[in-house]
Amino acid sequence: MSLKQTKMDQLLLPLHKFSVQALLLIYLIKTVLLLMNKKDNLLGFTKMVKVPEMIVSTLFLITGIWMFAQIGNIKTFQIIKIVAVLIAIPLAVVGFKKSNKLLALLSLIFLIAAYGLAEMSKKQPYPVNKVEGTPELSSSNKGELLFQQNCTMCHGADGKMGTLGAKDLSKSAMSNADVLNIISNGKAAMPAYSKTLSAEDIALLAGHVEQLRK
Repeated sequence: MSLKQTKMDQLLLPLHKFSVQALLLIYLIKTVLLLMNKKDNLLGFTKMVKVPEMIVSTLFLITGIWMFAQIGNIKTFQIIKIVAVLIAIPLAVVGFKKSNKLLALLSLIFLIAAYGLAEMSKKQPYPVNKVEGTPELSSSNKGELLFQQNCTMCHGADGKMGTLGAKDLSKSAMSNADVLNIISNGKAAMPAYSKTLSAEDIALLAGHVEQLRK
């Protein structure tokens, strides 16, 4: 992966988070005004944020599609989040257009749920396929298989892909202890694999990561 694309990935994650939070804030204010029967205030606020809301919605869609395309392996929470957003937006459009408080409130609930699921997904490791029960594989091959199953969506097969800010493992100077710690406990968007992998598997995975430097 090129340096330009790596920087793009690092930019898109905060942009996506900003767009989600901005959209949620806009819908929250509009829903509160509608529930309080502040129709004039709602009309004025809607006109004021019309362009920003369009920009934020576009950013949300573009950055979301880009990230899912880069990651490839989508978590269950992320799928539910997408469904919740797809339900929330048309509900909001109809709710605010017809001044329907129930639809507007439901839209806000779905958006809040989508945001909560997005935060939860950060703590959920990607689905793993342990290599236990395959004694015919050498330790080196087991480590490589574990890496393919759990790490290539962000690091790539050679460790250089760098999706969403993932480090170039081929240039890493971390010690074995540091690698073990990060794999076990996670870091930033990377989940903690101690929840799904055994200590032996984590050690094999760390060994393969070190092999990528050669």
